Amino acid sequence: MNLTLNIPDPLLRQLEAVCDDVPRAVLEGFAADAYRTSTLSRAEVGQLLEHASAWQTEAFLSARDAWPAPTFDEVAADLSALREIPHP
Repeated sequence: MNLTLNIPDPLLRQLEAVCDDVPRAVLEGFAADAYRTSTLSRAEVGQLLEHASAWQTEAFLSARDAWPAPTFDEVAADLSALREIPHP
């Protein structure tokens, strides 16, 4: 699938001043955000961005501080574990 975005020329020039490949930057931004929101898995991000390895995808996500949002159960489990820590 091809996707076309309409970016006003002044904004496009502004983006091109700081980015060599605006379409790729938009795709990467989408991929990182989709991973953060659990819309895409790590493997799907790698497939979308045509990474050669899982390590390349891991490096990409790490460089963008892209971590999946924790679920309610994960937060509850962390809170429970913290409550088990002895207090001085």
